[in-house]
Amino acid sequence: MASSPQPLTGDTSIAKWIEHPVGGQLIREMLATGGQTPEALRPVSRLALRRLIKLSKGAFTEQMVADLVARAAAGDVPASSDTEVVADAAADVEQADTVERPEWVERIDGGRFSGQTVIVTGAGSGIGRATASRVAREGGRVIAVDISQERLDELVAEFPTGVVAVTGDITSDESIAAIVAAAGDRIDALANVAGIMDDMTPVGEVTDAVWNRVFAINVTGTMKLSRAVIPAMLAQGKGSIVNVASEAALRGSAAGVAYTASKHAVAGLTKSSAFMYGPSGIRVNAVAPGPTITNIEATFASALGAERVRGAMAILPDAAEAEALAASITFLLSDDGVNVNGVILPSDGGWSVA
Repeated sequence: MASSPQPLTGDTSIAKWIEHPVGGQLIREMLATGGQTPEALRPVSRLALRRLIKLSKGAFTEQMVADLVARAAAGDVPASSDTEVVADAAADVEQADTVERPEWVERIDGGRFSGQTVIVTGAGSGIGRATASRVAREGGRVIAVDISQERLDELVAEFPTGVVAVTGDITSDESIAAIVAAAGDRIDALANVAGIMDDMTPVGEVTDAVWNRVFAINVTGTMKLSRAVIPAMLAQGKGSIVNVASEAALRGSAAGVAYTASKHAVAGLTKSSAFMYGPSGIRVNAVAPGPTITNIEATFASALGAERVRGAMAILPDAAEAEALAASITFLLSDDGVNVNGVILPSDGGWSVA
């Protein structure tokens, strides 16, 4: 005798919702109103349905979760549903993995950055925001840098006493000077998170505009701010810099030529700096994220680039939330990483071993 499906709640994984005989049809109905299919949820399929409230930035609400749970409990199947199509969609999303893994839970060490000043770029959203938030919650004073004043205002509203906002462009010498001035005499750590994606063009199609802009932000901006904090770190005999590279720093199949080359350059910048300044007490490392839920979206300006990169993306692991990357970054930023220098740490769910 077949067992009945477990009741669905807001804490049930998205994958379990999609494979449920009623829940799957409700999810499909909800997505269809936006012109999407369950495949759109594949990168976050292991997360609880309730997590979509935060990830959607208001598009998916607590009330929508409550309504879905109530309809699932009542067996309220949409009139236009197609059970066979829904079952196929569920198989596409979850495939053969039937074991529901527990969610990762962030664990905060309240004093890890106490008394320290940490600069975080790209702090208005995504990995940068998650990193700034974690440092602030662990006792640090955060110099939060972003080009968006609005996003920084939201961060400061959340941490009114632990965050100093600096709106600026890391490619600008004036902005670099303002960041260092806001930090003051002591700079304990720097997280170079700010970066942009390219348009997936190969070398035969890349434009000068795309190449120059990607390198200006991903490489030159990272170099300029690193260069600017080195004197303070040398004076205090200690410091930690963490650059955000990418899986594109380790392989050629993750992006277009501009982004890939820029992140290889970030890896070289990291290793050279670690070698030069390690004896002076300054550690320089990098984190190489894999698929991550951020506000950086991939665009394809090349048919060849789209064909090649999308094919390679078929083996991507599940996307991680920005907080999971912040955990890797803050480990290296903090004294927990005391014996780690010059590494490019893949934080990619195992993509780099595929």
